[in-house]
Parts: sequence; C-alpha cells; structure tokens
Amino acid sequence: MFNLILFGPPGSGKGTQSEKIVEKYGLVHLSTGDLLRKERQMKTPLGIEAQQFIDKGQLVPDEVVIGMISSALDANAEARGFLFDGFPRTEAQAEALDKLLELKKSAISLVLFLEVNEEELISRLINRGKTSGRSDDADENIQRKRQDVYKKETLPVAAHYSKLKKVVNVDGMGTIDEIFGRLSSQIEKKIR
Repeated sequence: MFNLILFGPPGSGKGTQSEKIVEKYGLVHLSTGDLLRKERQMKTPLGIEAQQFIDKGQLVPDEVVIGMISSALDANAEARGFLFDGFPRTEAQAEALDKLLELKKSAISLVLFLEVNEEELISRLINRGKTSGRSDDADENIQRKRQDVYKKETLPVAAHYSKLKKVVNVDGMGTIDEIFGRLSSQIEKKIR
C-alpha cells in the first residue's frame, strides 16, 4: 500500500496537486475536512462526537479525527493507497497516524514537501481570495498570520518524517503542470 502525505504551507498548491495525483495514481484522497463533514452528515457516533466540539467552537480532538481516518482506511481496504490531505498538522497527529497505520500493517511511504517562497504564497492566496469568495483569503495580514502558525505548528511534522527519511523536498514554483511533473517523478521512484 502506498501512503502519501502532500505537505506544504497554505498556498503551496496542495489542493490542486492532490486532485491530479489522486486521478493519475488511483489513490484514495483522505481529507480530514471531508471526513468530518461526511461523518457529521451520516450522524455516526464519531460524527456526533465531532459536532459537539464544533458546536462549542472547539477543535475536534486528535483521537476523534484518528478514529475517522481509521474508519476510512477500513472502508477502503482494497485501495492502492491513500493521499493524506490536511493531516497530520502537528507532530502529535503524525505520531498518532504512524501508530494507526502500524496497527493496520502499513506506513507512510513518502512525504512530498512543496517548497514555495513566502511572497509567492501570499500572492497566490490573495489572488485566490479574489475568486474564492472567502474574504479572509484576500487579507494579506491574515495570510501572513497563517504562514506563522504553519511554521510554528505544522512545520515540525516535516521534521518528524525527515528523521524517518521519508521527506522529499519539491520545488513548488512554476506552472501547475511543471510542479505536477516534479511530484510525479518522485512518486514514481517510490510507488513501484
């Protein structure tokens, strides 16, 4: 089973590239946001539990999210592999994901780290804000704060997987197709 984490700061193109990777390689796209919505809509025990936290304006605890990921892995047991999107966001989540995958006799195969300079990230996000309808996307100050949060909370995930020699840095500058070509060449080295 091939398990991939596409990693990078907000605005690095993870969403765009995830779609292309899933289509080309037949991986199951595991977006924690999508999983949360689905579990809540289906009113599963995990969905109900998550809704209670969301109703209070709190983050859904890692244990609940890991439970949802576990259910999604089980529901797609015949999958070629998974692309993790939006998870893990903290080192604790990375460790919990590693333990879950180990229980399922699997592991993260590769972490592709999209590298984009901060000015380009801010520019991309502000441009996205012009078409996304999300006013927070268009606010440069909010985007700079998001980059700071990413550096403090999420960047340590890359360090965690670097220790395990699973991270490959990929230049995230250029056209969508150029970046996809770079990502594909790294995936093809590992997926065989």
